Amino acid sequence: MTNRSQTMRACVLYDAGRIEVREVPKPQPGPRDVLVRVTAVGLCGTDVHIYAGEANYNFGSLGHPIPLTEQTQILGHEITGVVEEMGSQVRDLAVGDRVIIDQGINCMGRRRRPLCEYCQTGDSHQCEFYAEHGITGLQGGLAGYICVPDVNAVAITSDLPPIHAALTEPLACVTHAVEAVNRSSARYSFGASDPARRIQSVLVIGAGPAGLLFTQYLRNVIHFDGLLLVSEPNSRKRDLASSFGGSVIDPTADDLAQTVAERTSGRRVDLLIEASGSARAYTSIASVLRKQAVLLLYGHGRRGQDLSVMNGIQFKEPVIISPTGGSGGFDPDGRPSIYRRALNLLENREINVAPLISHQYPSLDDVSQALDEDFLSDGYTKGVVNLS
Repeated sequence: MTNRSQTMRACVLYDAGRIEVREVPKPQPGPRDVLVRVTAVGLCGTDVHIYAGEANYNFGSLGHPIPLTEQTQILGHEITGVVEEMGSQVRDLAVGDRVIIDQGINCMGRRRRPLCEYCQTGDSHQCEFYAEHGITGLQGGLAGYICVPDVNAVAITSDLPPIHAALTEPLACVTHAVEAVNRSSARYSFGASDPARRIQSVLVIGAGPAGLLFTQYLRNVIHFDGLLLVSEPNSRKRDLASSFGGSVIDPTADDLAQTVAERTSGRRVDLLIEASGSARAYTSIASVLRKQAVLLLYGHGRRGQDLSVMNGIQFKEPVIISPTGGSGGFDPDGRPSIYRRALNLLENREINVAPLISHQYPSLDDVSQALDEDFLSDGYTKGVVNLS
């Protein structure tokens, strides 16, 4: 029988909508790994979609999803914790160090040389050999411990609280997404040398955690001073978006197309960020998007909408960008540059995530309620499991 010292508690998802806290084996670090005691985990919409059976990114060798009844999963990919144990070859971390985790395993973490073409070009989340803790079948952070390559652990050098540090991952994703806009060959971009090609107006659809991070990032990090519209039906989230510098729209009270036309003097928006994951949002996109604008598809979980809504969108010939994860290059020490920059933004208080956190959960036993009930409640914005 397994000794309890060799096991840990974890939230095991064994079927759609069915999660159970179980004792599972504690991972053991290899020579270049660190074992991290989890102190906080953010709950993401992706967790909810996997939990509900609406999405499954754990694919077999032929690209087919592996059912949860065949292979259980441990969710949680927004992770922070404390180094508990290190492999014999780890040199630049110490037991007791507070760290955030890049949950993506790529060429750098696997010590592969040469790097694959994606890792070489800063597209690490598309690594040819990619796997991801909490999403593609590797054990996630909703557990007592997690084991990752040392380069996937980035040291926290401030007094940033664990519940805030856990939001480094979604901020890294937003950072990557905004940078992808300027990396594209779109007609419009931020700070273009030709004033006629500068992004003058942005519409963010959805003021959940992602939409609110986008709003702050545009205002506080790249210092976008143009029109920043945020469409959100929930009054509390609209208030947060407004406090972060957004000009808010209640789509349940005002016609979105008419409102956007009025506020842009008929120009419509140069960049639309779909951050809601709602299929219904697609019915409005064609009416608010400027021709050859940038359409950034960020939200996941869409279902139940006739794809004919894409006809009007395609007719406007937008550049469609669908960024995934906190993809980016690597610092000289092999660690992910975007995660480190996102962490610095939190540590320097350039991005304030405290107002986003509406729910804290002190135990893994609370996760089922969070995913089943709280996530869809009016007062919910962001939940974090606080194990510190």
